Amino acid sequence: MNYINTLHEGDNISEIYFCKSKIVAQSKAGKTYYSLTLQDKTGTIDGKIWDLSNAIEHFEAKDYIKVSGQITSFNNSLQFNIKRAQRADEGQYDVSDYMPTSDYDIEEMYSELTGFIGSVQEPHLRKLLEIFFIEDTAFAKKFKLHSAAKSVHHGFIGGLLEHTLSVTRLCDFYAKNYPMLNRDLLITASICHDIGKVYELSDFPENDYTDEGNLLGHIVMGTMMVRDKANTIEGFPHTLLGQLEHCILAHHGKLEFGSPKKPGLMEAMALSYADDTDAKMESFKEILNSNPDNNDWLGFQKTFESNVRRTV
Repeated sequence: MNYINTLHEGDNISEIYFCKSKIVAQSKAGKTYYSLTLQDKTGTIDGKIWDLSNAIEHFEAKDYIKVSGQITSFNNSLQFNIKRAQRADEGQYDVSDYMPTSDYDIEEMYSELTGFIGSVQEPHLRKLLEIFFIEDTAFAKKFKLHSAAKSVHHGFIGGLLEHTLSVTRLCDFYAKNYPMLNRDLLITASICHDIGKVYELSDFPENDYTDEGNLLGHIVMGTMMVRDKANTIEGFPHTLLGQLEHCILAHHGKLEFGSPKKPGLMEAMALSYADDTDAKMESFKEILNSNPDNNDWLGFQKTFESNVRRTV
């Protein structure tokens, strides 16, 4: 694939890109043309269709389109001068080539996550995890490819899996260092804490809040999902289910951060700190990555209420 970050002035390109935006405009001479923003996972490029001939088939913003033309330069920026365009069919492209994606191998991460599931000894909790992440293949596929947020942190394909695995690793560490923690409860809660995001956020390329997500939010939705599945498991202890639900309901730590409950169990407290730690570390990493060549102070960052910089 001809990724956008590899294009050079003068290149003749025929490739499929995601059409992030399409504007129908008019030149000073009154001629209609299209101004596009084309995207792949490496970035975006401005596209122009000056001649709306029969070689330009119908397409809309948010379509994947096959475009042919030449890379030119305008105001020191690359521009794609498009001569032919048509909507691409499903199966002609892989969404992961066009959307921001985790730096880590998705199948390797999922294998590690299922390893944690296999380490849970309490049979009801282990069965609950297996129902979600092993037996329900449709849910598993959706979970692997979902983002963890519209923005802020882990807002990319595989982001939900990457975040969940990181939180689970931290919780496993806590359990080893604080023996009072119920490891089976904590690991189960860490793996399930954000499952509601699968339905709170739409799939890529939209990656936006659904109606259900706006009305309920992932914390409530995830708690409902856990209760529904637990009720299908014979003999699931009522008290244990209540403790698991509490951990999910309290994992944002504070009411002002969207938690319906504040942590009242040691496991809920540990989960809230693990969740907050990973979210903040990823947010800091994304700020630094967006300024790769800047080793100076980057200015005030609202997320951290501080001026930040990389270690030099």
